[in-house]
Amino acid sequence: MIVKRLVVGPLQENTYIIGDEVTKQAMVVDPGDEPDRIFEEIKASGLEISVIVFTHAHFDHIGAAGDLKKETGAKILMHKNDEETYALAKDQAAFWGFELDDIPRPDEFIDEGDEVKVGDLSFTVMHTPGHSRGSVCLLGEGIALTGDTIFQGSVGRTDFPGGSMEELKQSFKKLIELPEEIRILSGHGPETTVGRERTENFFVSELR
Repeated sequence: MIVKRLVVGPLQENTYIIGDEVTKQAMVVDPGDEPDRIFEEIKASGLEISVIVFTHAHFDHIGAAGDLKKETGAKILMHKNDEETYALAKDQAAFWGFELDDIPRPDEFIDEGDEVKVGDLSFTVMHTPGHSRGSVCLLGEGIALTGDTIFQGSVGRTDFPGGSMEELKQSFKKLIELPEEIRILSGHGPETTVGRERTENFFVSELR
């Protein structure tokens, strides 16, 4: 499996390119900004992008999706509960002082238990609301792509529209109950593991 992480944009968001080494099929998860850099990495890796997945629809995670879709024809997948957030992303970006191009409609909605397949790789969707209503994680091949639900030592904010502390607690609990060796690839910051977050994340105390 090919895993490439690009830190993009002024908010230092993690964009992931996940590819099957045999078939060269790949997906881009949370293409937040700098589409030219993402294109360059895709070409250098010899990959063909068939799917673009949003872990959630905040503007810093979707900003390059339009350019990527035009270039690759890849399908855009997201959770239906973030449809309103997605529609308002351009206004949200402007509020924070950023400019966002028009974004294309999602092609399909994904939900708890669905599978996203990339070549011979398979990832299961886990609905993890809290940071946003439609936040999801992708689990498979020894990794968890968690968006802004969980970070190394921390968790996502809940003070944006659609955020919920109670839902985040439940989503966090689901994640730290996964096998401890699973690698967590989050939306910001460095890689971590389930085992590390189970013992070191400050948010564990919120579950007591």
